[in-house]
Formats: sequence, C-alpha cells, structure tokens
Amino acid sequence: MSTPAGEKHQLAGFDVRERGFNRPVDFVRTATGYQATLRYETTHIVTPEAPSAGEALQQLITTLQQQGYTQLRSQQSYRDGIYLGSQELWVEYPDRQAAPEVGLLGLLKKWLGRSSG
Repeated sequence: MSTPAGEKHQLAGFDVRERGFNRPVDFVRTATGYQATLRYETTHIVTPEAPSAGEALQQLITTLQQQGYTQLRSQQSYRDGIYLGSQELWVEYPDRQAAPEVGLLGLLKKWLGRSSG
C-alpha cells in the first residue's frame, strides 16, 4: 500500500516533439521506499520503488531522457506537505549524449562543422 509522501516537484523540459512542458511530479511512500509519478498528455510513468524520493526522481529523469525528452529540470515545490512556491532552485539534468554519426553522413557532417567555424 502506498501513501502520499508530502513531497512534490515541478518538472519542465521539452518532449519528444520538442514542445515545452511543465508538470508536477508526485511521490508516494511505499512499504520499501518511494515512487515518482508523472502524467503528461498520454504519458503516464510510475517509477520502480527507490530508497529515496531523490532516487525515484532520477529514475524518472532517466526514463524520460531515454524516450527523447530534453533540457529537463526540476524544482521542489512541496516538502513535508508544506508549499514552497519558488523558493527552491531549479536542478538541471544534462541531456544524454547522442551516439556519434558514422559512415559517409557522419564524415560529411564533421567536415561541414569544421569548415563553417
């Protein structure tokens, strides 16, 4: 059985269609830890249980990045059920590095990148 953890974060970034979004992330306390939940349009992600809310949030970030979400950042908005407003700083999560281009297309892009500088 899970219960609300009294913690919430705002998560912002760009979805796979490069549209900006900003949605709350809810946390629940489970028998062995925490889970993070995000609802955005047709996306509904619930992370596996993690030892802390921070680790559940990191699992959520990793999942979204694997799906193509970029420029993700979060801000804690509730702690122990108390609304924090915008008091907390935004935490930015670096985008995953794309695999390098290979073959003729990769060489051409590399060459063009050098010649335009």
